[in-house]
Amino acid sequence: MPTVPVLDAKGKKGATVELNADVFGVEIRVPLLHQAVTRELADRRAGTHASRGRSDVSGGGRKPWKQKGTGRARQGSIRATQWKGGGKPFGPKPRSYEQDLPRAMRREALRAAVAARVADGGFSVIESLDVADGKTKSLVTKLEALGLKGEPTLLVVSALDGHVARASRNVPWLSVETPAHVSVYQVLRARRVVCDRAGLQMLEAALAHPGRTQRDAPAAGHPQHPPASRSPLR
Repeated sequence: MPTVPVLDAKGKKGATVELNADVFGVEIRVPLLHQAVTRELADRRAGTHASRGRSDVSGGGRKPWKQKGTGRARQGSIRATQWKGGGKPFGPKPRSYEQDLPRAMRREALRAAVAARVADGGFSVIESLDVADGKTKSLVTKLEALGLKGEPTLLVVSALDGHVARASRNVPWLSVETPAHVSVYQVLRARRVVCDRAGLQMLEAALAHPGRTQRDAPAAGHPQHPPASRSPLR
């Protein structure tokens, strides 16, 4: 069963927390992580690129010169693709770059990403992080005491209040998220992942495999059938 240290306010390692092996100790499948990261980065693309084709460029309704007798190549319009200022052939058009990935694969990829951070020692737990004044200097001072400075860091908190959000706004190497919004790309990009205790419990509950309840258990002498419907979160 994997364990992670609990850091105090001065960054010293105290007690350890045992993690659920079904969530934080799964097999690290690199192709699945690559597919999840590719999907996430593709979904971030706006897809608003556009170019004007021959029919979108104004002008050029008259033939530049007559078809024969000039010694020059025949031309039909000054807005043809070979002319300067003409239309662009096969140019980009607005489109969506969204990619589909089943929910089960997304959840498994996030488990693998967190397990990779636990395996390389980049995952740690703190009791809580309180920034009462909401100032960036106070937050950076507390993070420096924890040994976090300059390297990409993901801070997972149970609740993102206004003070922490405002204090972390101007820290370029820090990302603050709640367990429900943590993504595979954020976990893999960050060199250090830090969770508070409440956020760790919420993250473990969100990534836990759906267990079979008493209602789902088959009765004696009857074959087991899959449930009629499942929760959308599963």
